[in-house]
Amino acid sequence: MTDTAATDIATYSFEKAVAELESIVARLERGDVALDESISIYERGELLKKHCEALLSAAENRIEKIRLDRAGKPVGAEPLDKD
Repeated sequence: MTDTAATDIATYSFEKAVAELESIVARLERGDVALDESISIYERGELLKKHCEALLSAAENRIEKIRLDRAGKPVGAEPLDKD
């Protein structure tokens, strides 16, 4: 896999990366792809999977829970899941 391919994937939205990953899985499941191409698209699939995982992790880190005071008014935010 080339650095250009990895750079290309880094610009993908989550939805675009998932769509391409689903396409790769379908092609591999059909089994009508030559061995060399199977290896190449599998590697691309791994890069897409890692990219999706990174985007999901970043989204999870951005999700916040709004804190309310006793009157029910917002007073700030905190991480949704405290570790």
